[in-house]
Amino acid sequence: MNRTVRAERWPIAGTFTIARGAKTEAEVVVVELVDGAHVGRGECVPYARYGETTASVIAAIDEERALDRRSLTARGAARSALDLALWDLEAKRTGRGVAELAGLDVPAPFVTATTISIDTPEHMASAARALDRPLLKLKLAGDGADLDRVRAVRDAAPRAMLWVDANEGWDATTYDALAPRLAALGVALLEQPLPAAHDHALRGRARPIPICADESAHDAHTIASLADRYDAVNVKLDKAGGLTGAIATIDAARAAGLRVALGCMVCTSLAIAPACLLVSRADWIDLDGSILLARDREGGARFEAGRLVPPSRALWGAG
Repeated sequence: MNRTVRAERWPIAGTFTIARGAKTEAEVVVVELVDGAHVGRGECVPYARYGETTASVIAAIDEERALDRRSLTARGAARSALDLALWDLEAKRTGRGVAELAGLDVPAPFVTATTISIDTPEHMASAARALDRPLLKLKLAGDGADLDRVRAVRDAAPRAMLWVDANEGWDATTYDALAPRLAALGVALLEQPLPAAHDHALRGRARPIPICADESAHDAHTIASLADRYDAVNVKLDKAGGLTGAIATIDAARAAGLRVALGCMVCTSLAIAPACLLVSRADWIDLDGSILLARDREGGARFEAGRLVPPSRALWGAG
């Protein structure tokens, strides 16, 4: 089996800003596994928050010798790209789609969060009004204006479900002050309010809104330890180790009594396609990563009547 691996850059429509910084392009890594006439592809996004770089992920993919889903030694994003390429290759070899191979549902159009990155309250409200989507995910900054941001969006989109994400930007005092006020504004989910290294402070604290772990939650092995401080975990293929790892992580979350948010990085639809197979297993869905790009791959996901239409099966996972 031959493999190729490359980095690609995809421009974002505008700027995507979270508590840790802003970016104007998504840098992804694509691996292709070639077996005769069959080619399997997988895409991942190296995540600096976990010490990953494009170079380190490419090196890990190049160094992998066990090209079998059950025996991969790479971790994180590198494992995800390899796992997804192996699933895609198996589908091509067998003529059976990945959904059938994995025992998962072929997704129909579904409601996903649409992300509004950090800006002034006025600009975030304008974005919410223009989007007119049923589920909005608001990035917050921990800079004293977060309540104003949420209140402005709530006024602009009174019928939308709101999901807020602090990306580790708060401390315990901020959480105590804001959580009940966000509950009063009808916020449905609060994601990673405290830094992962300090989230033990959530133990025993009142939770007027369900709290979801993201940066604190990695793969299936880390989930059980979070049940004393969170209500849900955000499962992302790049953290979990691909489709195989995400299935295991969801199973671990359910076993621990935790609910599941299904998330993604800012990426192309090549990475969104496998995540779409898990939609029916999640309580909240945030798979708008490719929609945030200025352009996407042919056959990519699109919004239609307020729902995300999954990428073409020809892009990934078709037999």
